[in-house]
Amino acid sequence: MFARKVAALLKPNSLPEFTNLIESKILPWLRKQDGFLDLITLAVPDSDEVATISFWDHQANADAYHTSGYPEMMEILERLLDGTPYVKTFEVVGSTLQRIAPVRPSPAKHLQKTPPAELDYRSTETV
Repeated sequence: MFARKVAALLKPNSLPEFTNLIESKILPWLRKQDGFLDLITLAVPDSDEVATISFWDHQANADAYHTSGYPEMMEILERLLDGTPYVKTFEVVGSTLQRIAPVRPSPAKHLQKTPPAELDYRSTETV
């Protein structure tokens, strides 16, 4: 798994509009990209500094996004940014996340139906 960190400074009082654009335009678009797993948006309290960390299944998919989608996303956000964002890609070598749900689950016709009485929601994993 790979992570892309993008850090930037926003223009004053732009955080609400920034988070709205992330949720309404950028995240829905990301969810359609091959290999996209998750996005975390961070803001430094009482500051104009923000960061996003996107998670990708393979480096090739993260690289493809950087080449094709990232410039489009920057066009959407550029009026809110104060300067050029800093971008860095990481290989995820450890995580406390137990599982990441698939972005595009398999069609329901492939799922085996289990009667409700047989469902067991207790975790079998040990910590």
